[in-house]
Amino acid sequence: MAFTITRLLGNVSRSKLPSSVGVFSRQFCAANYQYILTEKKGTKQNVALITLNRPKALNALCDVLMTELGTAVSNFERDQNIGAIVITGSEKAFAAGADIKEMLNQTYSNNIKFSLLEHWSNVAKCKKPIIAAVNGYALGGGCELAMMCDIIYAGEKAKFGQPEIIIGTIPGAGGTQRIARSCGKSKAMEICLTGDQFTAQEAEKMGLVSKVIPADKLVEEAIKLGEKIASHSPLMIQLCKEAVNVAFETTLQEGLRFEKRAFYATFATDDRKEGMSAFVEKRAPNFKNN
Repeated sequence: MAFTITRLLGNVSRSKLPSSVGVFSRQFCAANYQYILTEKKGTKQNVALITLNRPKALNALCDVLMTELGTAVSNFERDQNIGAIVITGSEKAFAAGADIKEMLNQTYSNNIKFSLLEHWSNVAKCKKPIIAAVNGYALGGGCELAMMCDIIYAGEKAKFGQPEIIIGTIPGAGGTQRIARSCGKSKAMEICLTGDQFTAQEAEKMGLVSKVIPADKLVEEAIKLGEKIASHSPLMIQLCKEAVNVAFETTLQEGLRFEKRAFYATFATDDRKEGMSAFVEKRAPNFKNN
């Protein structure tokens, strides 16, 4: 669920598209969003950058913003020119939480009937790798959104936390579950039961964050990471991401069996043959996503 720190703390960008990009791709890149900006980045324009853009509310995750984010992620997932997606906010706030004003008068029955926050999971369901580039505050729903991504890079002044307990509720978009899986029971209990914030350095130490980077270099480094990922076979990236995610969903033995089956399956693909052939022939591979 979510918590915004606003009270406590008292136009889409249109990139130049290569001629090979289809009409569908051009249409959604030029989509008009209210609370996000979308661009294509990298030397090959193969990394999608989605910027949360609700600055007056510290990027509080209202329903419209999350719907737009889900739509943008889904569109980039279908764009075969995109190999990775970066989600970021501002230097002050990645996202300070959900919009508490929207939730204030919600009822249990309405939550059940209309599946409150269910559409947030569209980010986690994306088959392409998503990198969260977190500067500033990532609290409540903002922290949960970052954890839905596959990799988290944090600016050196970033702050994380699940402060829902302070306003009389609990996390509802994965906070209790994903922190426990990343950081263990003791840390998850401390974070969720106190509502305390923790630094980027602490997040890296506990395994929640992959790397801490100077704030002004954060997005640039996240895009570079996306470019490196996108240089590999998209089909293999998808299979590998799925295999890693299975580790969080099942037992070790089931995970090992899944990995082995996926590994065997790569031998039915053109990209596996091309990759190994390129290695033996000492040349760069030319992957076709087949």
